[in-house]
Amino acid sequence: MPRSLCSRPSSTPASRRGFLYGLGATLGSVALTDLLAADAAQSASASPLAVKSPMHRPKAKNVIMLFMEGGPGQMDTFDPKPELSRLHKTESNLTGGLEKGFKFFVGSPFKFRRVGQSGIDMCDQWVHLADPFVADELCNFRGCQAESLNHPEALFHMNTGSRLGGDPAIGAWATYGLGSENQNLPGYVVMTELALPQGGATNWSNGFLPAHFQGTRLRPEGTPLLDLQAPAHKSREHQRRALDELQWLNQQHLASSPAIQSDLESRMESYELAFRMQTSVPDVIDLGRETAATHRAYGLDQPETETFGRQCLMARRLVENGVRFVQIFSGGWDSHDYLQRGHSARIRSVDKPMAALIADLKRRGMLDDTLVIWTGEFGRTPDNNKRGGVYSLGRGHNNHAMTMLLAGGGVRGGTTVGATDELGRHAVECVHPIRDLHVTLLHLLGLDDNKLTYFHAGRYKQLSQFGGQVIDELIA
Repeated sequence: MPRSLCSRPSSTPASRRGFLYGLGATLGSVALTDLLAADAAQSASASPLAVKSPMHRPKAKNVIMLFMEGGPGQMDTFDPKPELSRLHKTESNLTGGLEKGFKFFVGSPFKFRRVGQSGIDMCDQWVHLADPFVADELCNFRGCQAESLNHPEALFHMNTGSRLGGDPAIGAWATYGLGSENQNLPGYVVMTELALPQGGATNWSNGFLPAHFQGTRLRPEGTPLLDLQAPAHKSREHQRRALDELQWLNQQHLASSPAIQSDLESRMESYELAFRMQTSVPDVIDLGRETAATHRAYGLDQPETETFGRQCLMARRLVENGVRFVQIFSGGWDSHDYLQRGHSARIRSVDKPMAALIADLKRRGMLDDTLVIWTGEFGRTPDNNKRGGVYSLGRGHNNHAMTMLLAGGGVRGGTTVGATDELGRHAVECVHPIRDLHVTLLHLLGLDDNKLTYFHAGRYKQLSQFGGQVIDELIA
């Protein structure tokens, strides 16, 4: 029988101490003891991040998600629209969107060509990703539709399944369902630029899941994690003794206060993980162990690609060492104006590192079970509005159409799935909401969204919110 991961086992009794504690408060606390028992059952294993068996045979073990914050233009990257170019600067009769007033069509400033044996569409700004060794691994999905036109809500939706924020991120759900293959590293790691994406850490929060499953952010400058190195006057033995004493005190507190069980146990485990990370993380994040040729391949020798290249190389090392879910945020894609300058600069900053990451995973035999995703929070409109009587060559927000790339991890490489209309405004073939994308990603990891649930606020909750369907066309 396939397993079901639920936070509330029905047959686990509460302890005598917990039961009496519940009776000593209010009638509502009697019901609470059942939930406390469920938390106790979940925390009974050696580690909350211990490896768990998938619910069905997985195609992917790890995920690397490359998030282009701001929303790349589908018609300026991987979805050419010749009709839009013909209508360039003519009046638009399209309605909707955030922008008001006189609107005009905006043709893409870039030329397109087909690359690789598969003939994937790519604008001419993509140079390294166009290499057939990489391009033929890509699946271009054009059928996804978002819900919100606002950046924070759309970011929350793509990352957590909810537009409101506060729910667990997809990386948290993945580690909740599968655990981590390396108990000395976080199961879910996030990398950003100096400026956080809109909504900040809410995009990689554990939400209502236990704190073990939240994303761990690596800083883009300086030491990736604060306090990674112990002070010179403290030896490992000194730290171990201090931690053991703290654990004993916490255990005494826990025995007398069952209501704080989940939070306190999460904190205790986080202290232990931090202690283990002090010996494991420095080796994993030491890019000096890589060859000079690898540094050049990822663009670490060029200012415009150094940051994203370093993060992509770090992502490969992290999944290679057992981290379940890695997410990298790259901002600056919100091109309402100066589309040509903005998108060309952003593409140059990610093109070489992305191509190197996919090629590196492929050569190492890791691409088959590592799913790589390239996406934003929504797409862009085929038109824009005049501002101050001037043609503003940019695009507005579009939640009806977007494009994303997937590679490895059991997806159909060298294919284009779905389509948009002749202007790129609406998805018209293989149309699916974001929740179906989330269900599909979990499915590739061997997880069933309908069984991967957590009891919170009176009901069992899941990543898709209320269910969805697997997008079979994406799966090899």
